Amino acid sequence: MKIIFLGTSSGVGKTAMAAMFCRYLKNRNVNVVPFKALNLSSSSHVTNDGEIGMGQALQSIACGLEPTVDMNPILLKYSESGVETLIRGESVSGKDRNCLLKAALESYDKLRDRYEVVVAEGSGSPAEINLSKNDVANIGFARERNVPAVLIGDIERGGVFAGLYGTWKLIDEKDRHLLKGFMINRFRGDPEILKKGTDKITELTGMRFLGIMPLIDVHLPEEDALSIRGPKKRNISDYSKELDKLVMIAEKNLDMDSIVDIMNSSA
Repeated sequence: MKIIFLGTSSGVGKTAMAAMFCRYLKNRNVNVVPFKALNLSSSSHVTNDGEIGMGQALQSIACGLEPTVDMNPILLKYSESGVETLIRGESVSGKDRNCLLKAALESYDKLRDRYEVVVAEGSGSPAEINLSKNDVANIGFARERNVPAVLIGDIERGGVFAGLYGTWKLIDEKDRHLLKGFMINRFRGDPEILKKGTDKITELTGMRFLGIMPLIDVHLPEEDALSIRGPKKRNISDYSKELDKLVMIAEKNLDMDSIVDIMNSSA
């Protein structure tokens, strides 16, 4: 079983929602593992076998697992000299898209064979049409392994309905079937006032509406280079209570049964 959380842009909450769902499944005794094919991050975590994005380290804690490089096989890491490419913890250069995708799929397949569920996370937006030809982390990966997707929009940034519909519309028509549902993150107020908008998105796209997460006081590490959210650096294991709090809030505001249905579906 598998699922990928995509976002209308960077910083919409993909990492947190994937970590939440990992924890939700772990609490139900599901053998679950996180995955992110490619990560561009200024915040990394050193594992026993290499280096991965901070988000996947957090998600491994949510799953009750030790983080490994297969959870984030490709890490693009900022350094003083530019961007360093790591494949399973080893610095490489001159690798093209096919090489990167092959490495990502090898790690994904290894995890898929060992765990009941792989909860994947995309990187940035899946609708960057100037980058789609070389995409490894989003639709490029999901297409290769037929992974059903949940699309997340952040209402705090404004234009959430345009972001959700625009993302769906810009994705190649042959790949839109991968997008099974959508949710809205960081909302303040009465969710009922958004119903007209969520109904319209479902009507236009066929994506299932999965709920609205409120803007909440949960502190988790951020990995996006442009992020201004998140607390000061802490030991990754310190976030366990925050993850449980996030799950509790999600269970009150999201249609968790529908997310599980998407996970169980074939894209």
